[in-house]
Amino acid sequence: MQTTQINLNATQRDYDLSQSLHELFTAQVERTPNAIAVTFEQQQITYQELNTKANQLAHYLQTLGVKLETLVGVCVERSLEMVVCLLGILKAGGAYIPIDPEYPQERIAYMLEDSQVKVLLTQEKLLTQIPQHQAHTICIDTEWKKISTQPNTNLESGVKPDNLAYVIYTSGSTGKPKGAMNTHKGICNRLLWMQETYQINSTDRVLQKTPFSFDVSVWEFFWTLLTGARLVIAQPGGHRDSSYLINLIIQEQITTLHFVPSMLQIFLASRGVEKCTSIKRVICSGEALPLDLQNRFFKRLDCELHNLYGPTEAAIDVTFWQCQKNSNLKTVPIGRPIANTQIYILDEDLRPVDFGAIAEIYIGGVGVARGYLNRPELTKEKFIPNPFKNSKFASQYLYKTGDLARYLPDGNIEYIGRTDYQVKIRGYRIEIGEVENVLALHPQVREAVIIARTDNTAEKQLIAYITYNSEKPTLNSLHHFLKSQLPDFMIPAAFVMLEALPLTPSGKVDRKALPQPDISHFSESNDFVAPRNQVEAQLVKIWSEILNLPQIGVKDNFFALGGDSLKALHLISRIEQHFAKEIPLATLLTNPVITELATVIQDSSIQILHSPLVPIQPQGNQQPFFCIHPAGGHVLCYFKLAHYIGNEQPFYGLQAQGFYGDEEPLTSIEEMASLYVKTICEFQTQGSYQVGGWSFGGVVAYEVAQQLKRQGKEVSLLAILDSYVPILLDKQKPIDDVYLVGVLSRVFGGMFGQDNLVKPNEIQHLSVEEKINYIIDKARQAKIFPPGVERQNNRRILDVLVGTLKATYAYKRQPYPGKVTVFRAREKHIMAPDPTLVWVELFSVMAAEEINIVDVPGNHYTFVLEPHVEVLAQHLKACLDEVMV
Repeated sequence: MQTTQINLNATQRDYDLSQSLHELFTAQVERTPNAIAVTFEQQQITYQELNTKANQLAHYLQTLGVKLETLVGVCVERSLEMVVCLLGILKAGGAYIPIDPEYPQERIAYMLEDSQVKVLLTQEKLLTQIPQHQAHTICIDTEWKKISTQPNTNLESGVKPDNLAYVIYTSGSTGKPKGAMNTHKGICNRLLWMQETYQINSTDRVLQKTPFSFDVSVWEFFWTLLTGARLVIAQPGGHRDSSYLINLIIQEQITTLHFVPSMLQIFLASRGVEKCTSIKRVICSGEALPLDLQNRFFKRLDCELHNLYGPTEAAIDVTFWQCQKNSNLKTVPIGRPIANTQIYILDEDLRPVDFGAIAEIYIGGVGVARGYLNRPELTKEKFIPNPFKNSKFASQYLYKTGDLARYLPDGNIEYIGRTDYQVKIRGYRIEIGEVENVLALHPQVREAVIIARTDNTAEKQLIAYITYNSEKPTLNSLHHFLKSQLPDFMIPAAFVMLEALPLTPSGKVDRKALPQPDISHFSESNDFVAPRNQVEAQLVKIWSEILNLPQIGVKDNFFALGGDSLKALHLISRIEQHFAKEIPLATLLTNPVITELATVIQDSSIQILHSPLVPIQPQGNQQPFFCIHPAGGHVLCYFKLAHYIGNEQPFYGLQAQGFYGDEEPLTSIEEMASLYVKTICEFQTQGSYQVGGWSFGGVVAYEVAQQLKRQGKEVSLLAILDSYVPILLDKQKPIDDVYLVGVLSRVFGGMFGQDNLVKPNEIQHLSVEEKINYIIDKARQAKIFPPGVERQNNRRILDVLVGTLKATYAYKRQPYPGKVTVFRAREKHIMAPDPTLVWVELFSVMAAEEINIVDVPGNHYTFVLEPHVEVLAQHLKACLDEVMV
C-alpha cells in the first residue's frame, strides 16, 4: 500500500516559492496600481494607495525594532486598517499574531504574555478591552498622522521563504491556546495552488468575512490581493448576519466567498439567497460537509461548491474536492492533496493502510508549519520525522492531525472523525481539554468532563458534566465564570450535575456512560420523583417523546427541560388527543410542572379560562410589556424575543380569540383592541402601559394605545415591530379560500426565510380545498403545526387567520397623539412596495409627534428568528429600560 499512497501524493508543482507573501502583493501593485484593491462600507482604496500605507507602516515598525520574525500583535476590528496592518507587518519583516477583540480579556492577556509580542497594533476604541501587557501599543487610527510621515517606498526586509508570516492561536488540549507558526513558503504555495486551480482575476470580488483569528481569513486577504481581484470587507459582526451578507453580495457583486458548513446551512435558509446570482464559487471548510447540505446548496444556488480540508498547522487547507451536483456518492469527500503536499493515512506503526481502512491522517509538504510557539514538547509530539521523503517538496516532518479518514476506491479521501477529544463546532476547532481545565478552576467544581453531542437538528453542542464540592454551583455562576475566560463558541450549551463521574474498570472516566442531558443541566434542584398515577405517567411519556429525554420526573418544568414555543404547541395537541381536554397556552405557561398540569387535567372543578393574556416571561419587577399576536393569532413567535430581553422584564403575549371551545374569531381591530385593553387593565391596574406587536400585531397595538389614551391612561411605550400601513395591502381581493392559499403559503414560508412554503407547480393540479390541506400537511411536516392535530383544529387556526385579514382591511386609522417607536426590518417586505413606507403614511399628518425608527437586521419574518432576534431584543430592551429611567 505504501507505493500506492506515494503515487497519490505525486503533487509536485514548480512554483516560484522564493518570493515572500508581501512581495507577491507588491508585484501585483506594479501590474494594476490604479485598480480598486479593497472596499469597506463606503470606503475604498487602490492597490497603489494600499501599498503606500503598508510601506509607511512598515518603515514605522522598523523604527520600533521590528525586523525578521519579530512577532507583532494585531487587535483591530474588521476594516481597511486591518489590511494595512497585516501587510505592513509582513513588509517590515515581522510575523503577525491576530487577536480577536471579542475574546475575553483573560484569553487576550494569555496570548500577549505567551507570544511576548514587541508591538501591538490596535484601535483607540479597543484600548479598554485589552488588559495590561508588555508590548509597545500603537493605535493605528489616531496615530496615523505620525505614521504617514514615513517613506512610502518598498522595503528590503530580507525575508526568506522559511521565515514566519503569521502565528495563529488555536484551542489547546492542555488548557491553554497554542500558536501555530506558519511560513511564507507554506502560505505562498497554498495561494499559488489556489490561483492555479480556481483562476480569479480583476473581474472577481472576494468577500472577507472570516474572523482574522481563523486561518481561512489568510486566503481571503492575500489570494485576492496577489491576483488583482477586489477584496470586499464585511462590517464587524456582519459574518453572523445572513440578511446583511445577502445584501452585501448583491450590492458588491461578490463572486467568491467562504462558509463553514453550519453557517452555510443558515445562509441557504435565508430569504433572498437565490438573488445572489453573482456568486461563481463557494469554498467550504472548517467542518465536515453533510451530503444533504450539499444537495440543498445546488437547489438554491447555481454555482460551484468546493469542499476543502486542512488544519491551521498546515497553511490552511491540504486537500480539495469539487462537489458534484448529481452525485451518487453517499458522503462528500475531502478529495486529494493540493500541490506540493502529501497526505498519508497511517496506522499506529506509521504504516500506510489499505483502501477502505480507517486510520489517522498525517500531512507532509511545504505547507507544514514550523511547530508551536514556545511549546517544544508539544511540537515534538505532533510534528514527527517524515519517513516518506520522495521529492524536493517533501517536508522534514509530518504533522500528526488526530483526524481519521480512509481512501475511497477512486483514490479520493473520506473524512471520518477525530481520534481524540477535539471537536469542531461552527468551524471553530475546540480542544475539549481546554474547556475542562478552565471549568475545573471554578471554586465549586470538583471535576469536569466535556463531551460533544449532536442535538435533534444535527448541530453539535458541548455538554459539561460536573461533580461539585459542598455547595452546588449555579448555572449563572458557571456561565459567568466561563465567559470571563473563554470565547462564546467554547461555552457548553448544557451542564449536568452528577454525584460522581462514571468510571471504567481501569479507573478512567467512562465517557460513553455519561447520561444524556436531562433535568440536571436545566434545573437547579429537585430530586427525581417518579409518576404516582396514570395521568402523571402519561404526561411523562408525552414529555419524554416531545423533548427526546429518557428520564423525566413529575417535579420537572417543561420549559426548564428545553421546551420551546413549538414544542408547547405540540404538547397541547398531544394532551387534547389523549385526555380529550383543551389546555390553552396560557394554562400551560402557568402550570409548566407535571404535577400542576396533571391537577388541571384531573380536576373537573378547575375552571380553565381562555384568557388572551399569555405569561411568556412573568418574572421581574418592572412594568410588564404586552405584545400582541401577529396575523396567525398565536404568540409563540415571541418566546425567543422574551428570552433575550431577560428575566428582569415581564413579557406577556396577547393571543387571538378563536382557538378554544366555541369562541368565534374577532374580525375587527377595534374589537380586538377593546378585549385586549380590558384584559391588560384588569391585570395591571395602575401605572403607565407598554404595548407593542409584530406585523399585524403592531396594527392592533396601535389601536390599543389609542383606546388606552382615550381612557386617560398613560402609554409610555408603543413599539411597532415591522408593521405596515393597512392601506398598502390589497383590499380589492376577496378573502376566500383561493386567496387564503397564497396567504398561508407566504406566512408559513416566511418562518423559514422563504417567500412561500410551497411552489405553485406543487399544487396547481389540486382543488382549492386540497391545496389548503396540502399546505397544512406540509406545515405539519415542517413542525409548524403539531403532528396528529385534528383537521378541525387546523381549521380554527385558519379561521383566526381569516379574521385577522378581515380586521386589517376594515381598519380605519386615526392620528395617534404620542410617541411611536418603529422597529423596521432592513430587508424589503414582500407585501410592501418600499420598506421605507413602514408607517410613514400613517404619521404624515402628525408633524408635531415624535417617531423613532430603529433598523434591525433581517426581513419581515427573519428578524424575529435567530440570529436577528437577539439584536431586536437588545434594541427593544433599551427602549424599555429608557422608559424606566
